[in-house]
Amino acid sequence: MTQPEMHGAAAECYRDRHVTLDFEEQRLSVDSMPVAMTRKEFELLAALVGNAGEIMRRDVLLSRIWGYGPMIRTRTLDVHIRRLRKKLGAYGDSYIETIFGVGYRFQPYRDYRAPVVNIGAAQHAIA
Repeated sequence: MTQPEMHGAAAECYRDRHVTLDFEEQRLSVDSMPVAMTRKEFELLAALVGNAGEIMRRDVLLSRIWGYGPMIRTRTLDVHIRRLRKKLGAYGDSYIETIFGVGYRFQPYRDYRAPVVNIGAAQHAIA
């Protein structure tokens, strides 16, 4: 299984099989191709990646990235998440998980291979 890498004392870079996020240079690449991002998109992705595996509540993200108070009702977070998923391509939904009514979670890449079961002469993958 391939494990994602966080480099440096303050984690200057996140890297796995498909995504590289350089926190210092504020650059994203997907499958070795550079991906343009706005400053807010980068800040949002960096917050999610920096807390990988943990649920980031909507109000926390809105406060941290946009400076919004708890009473603000806005869809800007959802719009930015949708844009990030699109920029992550085929992996967008795998990396960024929606926790309905709560927030979002960045899931590091998992090199999952379905076990193969022999049934007679045929082999089948179990998903």
